[in-house]
Amino acid sequence: MATIEIEREAAPKPSKMRNVDLKLEVIVIPVSDVDRAKAFYARLGWRLDADFASGDDWRVIQFTPPGSACSVIFGRNVTAAAPGSVRGLYLIVSDLEAARRDLLDRGIEVSEPFHGAGDVHAGSDEPYLFGSVRVSGADPKRGSYSSFAAFSDPDGNGWLFQEVTTRLPGRIAEDGTTFASQVELAAAMRRAAAAHGEHEKRTGAHDENWADWYADYIVREQAGQPLPS
Repeated sequence: MATIEIEREAAPKPSKMRNVDLKLEVIVIPVSDVDRAKAFYARLGWRLDADFASGDDWRVIQFTPPGSACSVIFGRNVTAAAPGSVRGLYLIVSDLEAARRDLLDRGIEVSEPFHGAGDVHAGSDEPYLFGSVRVSGADPKRGSYSSFAAFSDPDGNGWLFQEVTTRLPGRIAEDGTTFASQVELAAAMRRAAAAHGEHEKRTGAHDENWADWYADYIVREQAGQPLPS
């Protein structure tokens, strides 16, 4: 797939000092039937944080996806956007099949996995990060960022799962490694275990320092750094 090169001189340089953190925590989605939307997002298994109302003129409901630092809000008189007009809401998952299976088990319709068409980006499919061509099946190389699945809420607001296992360099602060949930950490440990098994095959010996190897692998994977061999 072609990549877009940004001139180093023109690229913004991260500030070494920041006095204020800017945390994206809320996305507003437009719905036509508040109770129907509430039932749908509860069915997804998301955490209900708030349901506030003032008579018949105002109501706001907040849900948070598992492991997410960002929540969604919908309600009555909270946005002027047309119901169902929001697309491209990405939920990052470490295991696409597990994420799809969870929705299917909850009775939620979700698309089959799909990936991009290489350097072909224009087509008749609904647009997403890789253009308007969706090739059936997960990315054959199972590259990080490259496999997707889609679903919608009752109004048609569009959500996508995107499988990310290894972050690109610079996407994670170098001074710490964090996981949003036990599920995410467990998935990272399973990938480290599989890679460590290959490591022991190459060396032909049991690695007594496997815990250190695991830790190094997990930290490097999340930070987008070269992985240990």
